[in-house]
Order: sequence, then structure tokens, then C-alpha cells
Amino acid sequence: MQIIDGKALAAKIRSEVKEETKRLQQEHDIVPGLAVVLVGDDPASHAYVKMKAKACKEVGFYSIVHEMPDTISQEEIIATIEMMNANPRIDGILVQLPLPSHIDTNRILEVIDPAKDVDGFHPYNVGRLVTKLDAFVPCTPLGVMRMFEEYGIELRGKDVCVVGASNIVGKPMAALLLNADATVTVTHIYTKDLAEHTRKADIVIVGVGVPGLIKAEMVKEGAVVIDIGINRLEDGRLVGDVDYEGVAPKCSYITPVPGGVGPMTIAMLMQNTLKAASKRIGR
Repeated sequence: MQIIDGKALAAKIRSEVKEETKRLQQEHDIVPGLAVVLVGDDPASHAYVKMKAKACKEVGFYSIVHEMPDTISQEEIIATIEMMNANPRIDGILVQLPLPSHIDTNRILEVIDPAKDVDGFHPYNVGRLVTKLDAFVPCTPLGVMRMFEEYGIELRGKDVCVVGASNIVGKPMAALLLNADATVTVTHIYTKDLAEHTRKADIVIVGVGVPGLIKAEMVKEGAVVIDIGINRLEDGRLVGDVDYEGVAPKCSYITPVPGGVGPMTIAMLMQNTLKAASKRIGR
């Protein structure tokens, strides 16, 4: 069993981004810029945004956070995004989710210029991903794909079970796997017998926010298990959606929580923002 070290790989990616950012600045006088819209006072959202700002500073990006109260109107958020769409210093725009219930999330995401949609949630980028065209890809699934590449995990012809069908993780993950010639099963809350699907899979990828959902008896010997879930228990511990102690001994590869997929998400956000900035010089 080998542990996939997302923390180390994320540090490597941030180092690569930092070097390329220096080159962009020296040769083209371009500093990649990332803008974040943060609505309300959700502690987890604030923590994520702080981590993103710290990563921007590390790699040499310009970054700004637009903090808004949870009483803000949809029109005011749209006006802010449109202002950032027109700002040539801003290469990437992301709206920290979830948004308050009175805001139409889909409408907000559609306002973002697809060329600045570094979260990969705009329908334009979703469509390009599904049709195997160049696009901005959601950061968490993109990070998982980079892990497969780094560790030499073959996807072509493999049976992969994706547990969870969200627009942020499950659906784009399935599209990336299909593009890599894997055979993909997507399960969700209405799936009749989850274990029937996971037991047959060469690779299990889970991201639903249910602590310990995947048990040892649900995974075959030698499987690759990617745990995207992150849950805080009442005793303060962070755990994933996989019963790590029970499942790990059966795996050929497994991601831990914390230190697995989590750090990769922000690293890929940095990579996507650099990609957006590079388009300024036609790359």
C-alpha cells in the first residue's frame, strides 16, 4: 500500500507555478491576478479564502478578496463580477461557494467571463470539458488527475467508481476519467446498492461529505482509493469519507485526509490562474 502524498505534490506544483510566474513578469511584465468574491461569514469559506490568499502570495500572484455581507443583493454581486471581468489586471475570478439561499448560484457563475473562470464552473467550460476541448477544469478533479499522472496510475480501460455526482466534483471527475478512456460508474444518493458498484472498481473516488462511508468490505484488494471528503468530527478531528484504517491495508494506493486531495485543490487553482494569465500573451 502506497500513500499518495498530496501535500508534497501540491508544494511541487506551487514551486513550478512560482517559477513560471517569475518568467512571465520578467519577460512580459505580467503578474497573474486572482479575485475572490466572499459572501457572508461562513467560517469554512473564510478559512478556504485565507488559504487561497496565502498560496497567491507564495507564488507571486496579485490577489484581492471582495468580502460582502450575506444580505447583499444578487445585482450587487453581479455588478462586482462585471467590474472584475473588465479589469485587465484580473486573470482569474472565483466565487466562494456556497452562497446564501436568496442568491441564484447558477446565475452568478454564468456572469463570470469564461476566460477568467479559473474554478471551471461556467457552462462554457463545462461543455468544453465534456467534449474533450481545452477548458478550465474544476480544481479538485484536476488535482486528482495530476495525482494519477504523478504516481503513474493507469486509467485507460480501468473500472472507476465515482461516489457523488456534484457539479463541483463528481460530474467533472467523471468527464475527465471518460476523456482518459476509463470505464466510469457514477453513484449518488439514490443509488440502490453502493457497495455493489465500489466492490467491482479498480479505482474508487469518493466526495460526498459522509464520514467513513466507504468501508473495507466495499473495496476489492489492490484498489486505488481517492478520498475527496473532508469532515470535522465533534472531537475536532478531520476525517474523510473513507474508513482509512480499515480500507488502507487493502489498497495499492490511497489518499489520506488531511494531506491528500485537499492541498491539491488550491495548487490547481494557482495553475489555472497562471494558465489564464498566460493567455494574455496568446499562449
